[in-house]
Amino acid sequence: MAWGSQARAASLRVAFAGTPEFARVALERLLAAGLSVPLVLTQPDRPAGRGLKLQASPVKQLALDHGLAVIQPRSLRLEGKFPQEAQAARAALEAARPDVMVVAAYGLILPAWVLQWPRLGCLNIHASLLPRWRGAAPIHRAIEAGDAETGITLMQMDEGLDTGAMLLAGRLPIGHADTTGRLHNQLAALGGDLVLQALDLAACGALQPVAQPSEGVTYAHKIEKAESAVDWSQAAEVIARRIRAFDPFPGASTTLRGETLKLWAAVPEPGGQAAPGAAPVRPGTVLAAGAAGVRIACGQGVLRVTQWQRAGGRRLDAGEFLRGFPMAAGERCAIAPDEAGA
Repeated sequence: MAWGSQARAASLRVAFAGTPEFARVALERLLAAGLSVPLVLTQPDRPAGRGLKLQASPVKQLALDHGLAVIQPRSLRLEGKFPQEAQAARAALEAARPDVMVVAAYGLILPAWVLQWPRLGCLNIHASLLPRWRGAAPIHRAIEAGDAETGITLMQMDEGLDTGAMLLAGRLPIGHADTTGRLHNQLAALGGDLVLQALDLAACGALQPVAQPSEGVTYAHKIEKAESAVDWSQAAEVIARRIRAFDPFPGASTTLRGETLKLWAAVPEPGGQAAPGAAPVRPGTVLAAGAAGVRIACGQGVLRVTQWQRAGGRRLDAGEFLRGFPMAAGERCAIAPDEAGA
């Protein structure tokens, strides 16, 4: 559906709750379309950078640039750990009088009083095709699992974890070279388009909520830094997907000669081996290293790693990387996080 009735949505007062770049894109689309945004909720400023100075979220930065009212409660639970901040947030919402709240990667749980406050409820921009990949890291987990497609689901929020009724959806194929970073940008733009369509329909009472199916539910658990270590006993295709899924965070890593190295791009060779008829080698063993990449034996197949990074350095293609960190056939990367390697 095209964004063809902007005047209808422009009549709505839209509160916005979001924090990272993904959410900033959606807020930018709302403002560009001329919608009234009387209040923005975002996470408190966090320490960042080498100096660990407090830094505003991308959403806060955009909101301040446009002169919007911003609040940053640490909790919205009226009887929680920060009741005064929650009460202040409630007063701010009452003063803002929003018709609807748009939520995108906010990072705080919305209690019932928030969900029920706007007359049109809270609309969430979720980066998966629900009910697949409910939870915190849907883009990462879709790539890691080898899904052929992903997308955006616009959802009417309820008190469950991404369990609300579906309003609109848009699909996006996952290419063989797509990373989380690349899909993130595409999905953020798609989410901005879909939320404008949803608000257009909401303004005239034409949104049609559809309950999520009970089958096909999966959960996208939060990405942990500990997951970055490559387990070379896995299949080359599995490792290649994890490298793409963990780009840009936390990055896949391995240990060689006691040094932790990041792996940013790789090509799986499912039937690859050192030479025709060669005996199997231990996973993690370097088979060959050159400008085309470093070929490393896996539990199944061979992975040709084409982009590397040393601690404190920058990403380099294999040929340039090897000039500063040469590798030889027979060396062995640590097979798992708790192994020293050889």
